[in-house]
Amino acid sequence: MKIIERYVLHSFLTAFFLSWLVLSFVLTIGLLVKITQFIIEGLPAHAIGLFMLVGFPGTLTLTVPIALLVSALLVFSRLSADSEIAAMRACGVNLLRIMKWPIIVGVVCMLLGFYVNNEIVPRSHEVRRNLRSLISVDVGLDLLEQGRMIDDYPDLKICFEKKEGNWLHDLLVFDYSQTGGVREIRAEKALVSTNGSDIVLDMYKVRVDPIEVGRPGVAVADRFRHVIPDAMRRRPYVRKEKDLRFGELRQKIADLRANVQGQPKSMQRMLLSICRTEFHLRLVYAFASICFVLVGVPLGIRTHRKESTIGMAVSLVVAMTFYLCVILLQSLDKVYALQPYVLLWIPVAACGVLAAYLIPKNL
Repeated sequence: MKIIERYVLHSFLTAFFLSWLVLSFVLTIGLLVKITQFIIEGLPAHAIGLFMLVGFPGTLTLTVPIALLVSALLVFSRLSADSEIAAMRACGVNLLRIMKWPIIVGVVCMLLGFYVNNEIVPRSHEVRRNLRSLISVDVGLDLLEQGRMIDDYPDLKICFEKKEGNWLHDLLVFDYSQTGGVREIRAEKALVSTNGSDIVLDMYKVRVDPIEVGRPGVAVADRFRHVIPDAMRRRPYVRKEKDLRFGELRQKIADLRANVQGQPKSMQRMLLSICRTEFHLRLVYAFASICFVLVGVPLGIRTHRKESTIGMAVSLVVAMTFYLCVILLQSLDKVYALQPYVLLWIPVAACGVLAAYLIPKNL
């Protein structure tokens, strides 16, 4: 390896590692806050360790590609600002040679991302979903979160504004236990307790609408008791598309195409679209690594600025645009007619076109 190539590769890897550390720390702040809350509220040590273990892999999908983009912009903008790019051109050095190793790093990260997105992240997602059941059984009511709609219990959704011990304030309950409709129950406050595997809500200043499903009318009471049967019993988790690894997801797509379960045509198409979108989404996230390197290197050469803030700003715009497009297109996963799994590749194609335009102009 030539001296110039080693110099560029060393600078690129150093910037990449530092950028990845910073981005990982930023994206895991919420995880650290959650872990602190779990420790304070008495979550068992094995559950805390499991939560930490499954929470980190999902961040790699974002941190690695963005770190590659930031490092490409910072390193090559510095080379350009210090006139090192001009000196290399004057000496007859082909810039494709100094771009070679950053591109190789991008390809390696793309392959790593393919493995992480298809093998590690699905396992982490499945464990994290099962962790809800683990928490509810091991810790009981201690981890009910205020300000969040809790839908972990059968036929019931609850939300409350404030929690003081076992008292819940400004409680809202949606009861789906009666066939054919839903009841809305509001209470000024409620004392929550357990009776075996049941959760008992002793509510005060209560408003129930309707009184019963199929019986219109609003009931008001000073006190009302509602029991959630078997809420504390651990239940088997039904795996979703995000929990399936590469081979399992491909097999499910094949089964859906053959309509093994005899689904109605509309349902089959919707499920097939969801699975295909999930499959291609993982590939697109993996391809983000090489896309960001190919775009970041020529953009870095064109910035001609020493200030790292310029590179960071450009990185933010490119990354936000890419991921925002992916998220918007992913939201169409249930619309089979639009083929969202094909549309997901638009950001990748756009990066390829932009790189094909910028790289020759900066050689």
